[in-house]
Amino acid sequence: MTTNEQRQSADVFEQLPLTERVWVLRQLRDETVGGGLLIMAALIALILANSPWGDAYQELSDFTIGPEALNLNLSLDKWAADGLLAVFFFVAGLELKHELVKGSLSKLSQAAVPVAAALGGMIVPAAIYAAVNLSATDGDPGGWGIPMATDIAFALAVLAVAGRRLPVALRAFLLTLAVVDDLGAITVIAIFYSDKFEPLAFAASLLCMLGYWLAQRARITSPLVYLPLAFLAWAFMHEAGVHATVAGVALAMLTRIKEDPGEHEAPAERVQHIVHPISAGFCIPVFAFFAAGIDLRGQSLTTAFEYPVAIGVILGLVVGKPIGVLLGAWFTARFTRASLAKGLSWLDITAVGMLAGIGFTVSLLIAELAFDDGSETQEYAKIAIFAASVISAFFAIIALRIRARSYRQMYDVDERDDDQDGIPDIYQTERGLP
Repeated sequence: MTTNEQRQSADVFEQLPLTERVWVLRQLRDETVGGGLLIMAALIALILANSPWGDAYQELSDFTIGPEALNLNLSLDKWAADGLLAVFFFVAGLELKHELVKGSLSKLSQAAVPVAAALGGMIVPAAIYAAVNLSATDGDPGGWGIPMATDIAFALAVLAVAGRRLPVALRAFLLTLAVVDDLGAITVIAIFYSDKFEPLAFAASLLCMLGYWLAQRARITSPLVYLPLAFLAWAFMHEAGVHATVAGVALAMLTRIKEDPGEHEAPAERVQHIVHPISAGFCIPVFAFFAAGIDLRGQSLTTAFEYPVAIGVILGLVVGKPIGVLLGAWFTARFTRASLAKGLSWLDITAVGMLAGIGFTVSLLIAELAFDDGSETQEYAKIAIFAASVISAFFAIIALRIRARSYRQMYDVDERDDDQDGIPDIYQTERGLP
């Protein structure tokens, strides 16, 4: 093996550059807080939907508001799915652009393994779901996109309990995996779960995006320019029949990520500091509140778990995700002759794959798009998403606990700061040793 190949073999999950480490830890901190709020909101919704206030909860979800003239007189649960999740996907798009330009996806040698792992983690679950439902007489293959998603906020909430000392590079891998997953999910939504396409409205949305891009090129900084353009791009996308969250990702990808000379932060970084806490602390929990309120009164959970849609979702997320992530990463590492960083094992990648099986937020969105509102199939799919996310979290916690001692040792080396200057010693000495 050549020197260059030996150098490449140490690229997978190696120590992050200091600036990238700071960015990753900031993203993870916001997502972890959001994950806790997400779980609380979902539990409150579930309790309300099955309490004496269940009818009032449903009436609140169905309450409509918005201008009829713009076809935006939507129910609150639709505003949450189409509007608030557009903010979530805008943040996901900013994260993706950072990864593509500055982060782990900016170099082919570093991007190959997480991208392959993410693709495996989307393809295998979708294939399992499709196989189950195509082979069953009462199956519904239309929900094949449900088990493809990863809920990074929920997954990091689990990490906050069981994997607080997971090496930063491995947590960054989970973040990259989820970002690529989000791109895959929004692509699937745009192509397969949109209907009644209106080309004129779509063209109008593209014109608004062009105006947004030109404003970026002109270095305009006033939100009075960007907010109207962003809202109109979203509204026209909604009118076009393409799921409005697509506009969020598109606008994020048009936001400038590279700093000008003398500029402390690029617009993408500044906007992300502002919008990310709003997305994690408000948008995602509110969506979960309206999407997770499944009325289980009068339903047999045993029957629900016997339904092919539920079986496909559970097998896809619980079994398909870790298998797909592991196989994608392992085969790519073998093909590129890459190896894991010292101290890590393939069990760690499997644990990340189990965390990726927590598909909550985007899975719920796809379930709402794939099946008729209030239908039995949609309810069974949502129940399965709940169950699969909990089961995946449980298995991930076990896998992380098995490796807890090794994580603690790596964490202590990563975080060691004897001179108390705020910079880990590993960035100042060859191996983090005096």
